[in-house]
Amino acid sequence: MAPSLFELQPNASVAIDGDTHVFPVNRVFCVGRNYAEHAAEMGNTVDRSAPFYFTKSSQSVIHGHPQIKYPTGTQNYHHEVEFVVFIGVAGHKITADAAMDHVFGYACGLDMTRRDLQAIAKEKRRPWDLAKDVEQSAVIGTITSKGNFGDIGPQKIELFVNDKPVQSAHLSDMIHSVPDIICDLSKYYTLQAGDVIMTGTPAGVGPVAIGDKMDARIDGLSNLVVTVET
Repeated sequence: MAPSLFELQPNASVAIDGDTHVFPVNRVFCVGRNYAEHAAEMGNTVDRSAPFYFTKSSQSVIHGHPQIKYPTGTQNYHHEVEFVVFIGVAGHKITADAAMDHVFGYACGLDMTRRDLQAIAKEKRRPWDLAKDVEQSAVIGTITSKGNFGDIGPQKIELFVNDKPVQSAHLSDMIHSVPDIICDLSKYYTLQAGDVIMTGTPAGVGPVAIGDKMDARIDGLSNLVVTVET
């Protein structure tokens, strides 16, 4: 029998609002180009047929209101604010109607990206690992349970850098909804308790510099405040 959620031994964990338990992070799946305006700003056409994915290792996860290091190997490190979904119940080939039964909760997150290395990878048709799977690049705030958050839809998702608004949209703007993402992803993987899904970023991504403060906000969730250090 597979271990239950809180029996897992995590490489990383995330605090849960109002709970003494922590969420043990297993795998981190990320959805690419899930907001039309972001796809356009990156020079891509909108693909509504199905989501596409990349991954981050659990070692990339950092939780709370931390300081994160500006990584080596890049001159163009970008912020991407994201709505993060946490899987609490395992499942394979999950139907869209049943998808939300597998969700534990949600949090604000940042998918930090070495954009210059991503551009090189795209040009050479190579994987995005060097651009995306970076230490401290999956920055995740405190989890709010699914029941306390309510239905996904009109909530605003936004990011401020040094108190200036740079990204803003609504969760209803996602091309692929959370149930559809879970349904599609579970065709290819048996989703496990402890898996994390970062659901894509709105338009307005851009570079950060050492000393910058990022403040990620999603209605109904705890803010995530992060500074960049050397």
